[in-house]
Amino acid sequence: MEQTKPKKLLLLDAFALMYRAFHAFNKRPLINSKGMNVSAIVGFTNTLYELIQKQQPTHIAVAFDPKGPTVRVDEFDFYKANREEMPEELRASIPYIERVLAGMNIPILLVDGYEADDIIGTIAKKAEKDDFTVYMVTPDKDYGQLVSENIFMYKPAYRGNDFELLGVPEILKKWNIERIEQVIDMLGLMGDASDNIPGIKGVGEKTAAKLLKQFDSIENLLQNTHLLKGKLREKVEVGHKNAIISKYLATIICDVPLPYEPEKYVLESYNAEVLAPLFRELEFRTLGKRILGDSYELNEAKPQAKKQESKKDDSQLNMFGKKTSQTQSLFATAQTPKGKNIDNTPHTYLLIDTTEKQRDLVEKLAQQNLVCFDTETTSVDANNAELVGLSFCFEKSKAFYVPLSAKKEEAKAVLDIFKPFFENEKIAKIGQNIKYDLLILKWYDIEVKGTLHDTMLAHYLLEPDMRHNMTVLAESYLQYTPVSIESLIGKKGKKQLSMRSIAVDRVAEYAGEDADITFQLHK
Repeated sequence: MEQTKPKKLLLLDAFALMYRAFHAFNKRPLINSKGMNVSAIVGFTNTLYELIQKQQPTHIAVAFDPKGPTVRVDEFDFYKANREEMPEELRASIPYIERVLAGMNIPILLVDGYEADDIIGTIAKKAEKDDFTVYMVTPDKDYGQLVSENIFMYKPAYRGNDFELLGVPEILKKWNIERIEQVIDMLGLMGDASDNIPGIKGVGEKTAAKLLKQFDSIENLLQNTHLLKGKLREKVEVGHKNAIISKYLATIICDVPLPYEPEKYVLESYNAEVLAPLFRELEFRTLGKRILGDSYELNEAKPQAKKQESKKDDSQLNMFGKKTSQTQSLFATAQTPKGKNIDNTPHTYLLIDTTEKQRDLVEKLAQQNLVCFDTETTSVDANNAELVGLSFCFEKSKAFYVPLSAKKEEAKAVLDIFKPFFENEKIAKIGQNIKYDLLILKWYDIEVKGTLHDTMLAHYLLEPDMRHNMTVLAESYLQYTPVSIESLIGKKGKKQLSMRSIAVDRVAEYAGEDADITFQLHK
């Protein structure tokens, strides 16, 4: 019997993500040769692509705010009245983002009179009853009121911070409340300046949480103001009307007149015939290759798109439609990521643990023009770390790991074998954050010479506002998820192990992958 893949629906708040992307590039806006600000389009498209790649949803849709007034504004004209006009450069991006969505075959949800959060609330609640797990992709705190056992808030990564996934426990802790519904009461009491929701003047988040612990809801609070004392009682009684109105304005509508059509939200393959000319028009070289594959060229006539995950034969296809071969791994766990990784990607990572093997490797290195190397150490502080081993790569999917003794003299004896390679000016060296490796080797009397290439710095030059760690780069450019350091030595804290205490065969796989992936990223 064929196992059905769990239904997973991503619902994106378009305008919230567009604004976020636009302002993320405030200091260095992305301007193409035509003078067009493409910051919002790049940021939104990057977020969308990363979500699909990492989360691998079965269904996806994007909700937009309407062009005209909403039902809330019709009743209370002050609602959102303090918001500045949308920047013209951002407004000009909207049609392009709509075209990106069309090219990725992702439906747009839009209903006159209703905001995106109302649309998402309506669909999320219906999908939950239809056995979906729903992820509301937005930075907007109001969505906390919709969270349930099967509905989550997903706040995308932003300015170096990782994404946040918020379920019921996280929302309750964040607001210091006891019931999810109290998110609305919190907003009603404290107000929301961004939406011009007044709340009760003088009542902030701490006071609001304290009042709800005592009275549970705004309605019960307003019926029992005689139990309050002094200025707080006066504030609540004076703000009686504003509290009721504010709670109404903060409540997300979950019965928008919008048909629930999950069959239209099914994740489809990208349409390269739509995306390729659009990306060329916008002058997206790197982003175009990232999404459409290496065959995409800025000036090429007919690129071929990479396909996404097939809906059938789920266990044999990765998310780009390529067959994967299963190989034995030392890192296989229940949390092994889908897509390409060390478990399903053929590779040869050799342990070089004898003097004979080490001298043979040095001879091979001496014949290369370009070699990637990486150090494994006991600390992230190069000035206080000890070398545990070295890895080398000069051919895709093949790497070599040289373990080093904890005794410094024995380690230096092995390093002396490799000294001619490191000091050979004719051999260019590749590294990820290579400055660290140069510094640690200096403590062992090795000065690395030759042309140096750093994948981290190269990516900074291409995408200055993105994160630059190897996992992000590998997932973005190679569609490959590397082994995490935590799977090897555990999470940060007192119980975290030293790299020195890990079995050498496991370190060899981990270190070999580091060098191999960095070599591929350089290419």
